[in-house]
Amino acid sequence: GTFQGLRLSSGAKRGTGMSQGSRRSKIEAMLEAEPQDQFLRYSLAHELFGEDQFEAGLELLGGLQRDPQPYVPAFFKAAQQLVQLDRLSEARGLLREGIDQARAQQDLHAAAEMSEFLSQLGELGP
Repeated sequence: GTFQGLRLSSGAKRGTGMSQGSRRSKIEAMLEAEPQDQFLRYSLAHELFGEDQFEAGLELLGGLQRDPQPYVPAFFKAAQQLVQLDRLSEARGLLREGIDQARAQQDLHAAAEMSEFLSQLGELGP
């Protein structure tokens, strides 16, 4: 389904030839100039996950979820990471919140992708 394509595309940036550390440094430098930039904060969380800093990445995504205009992709990315950490009930809760937020922002594509992922999680048990 569409969920698998999204998972693949999230790793597509790795082919840039840039080491993870230097990508992270560039993102952090840009964030100093624009600390509220949602995409930069999301990108930094992605880099942290690549460095196995899961809690720090989840914390960043949590901030994006609590922004005055919540950043919808942060719900999906956090849920995916929680599944990898075997924290399924947390992932389900975040997906439900994300679906509500995506619908509120008229992002029906994101709502559908998260709904599909949520239904796949239902097959994994508690």
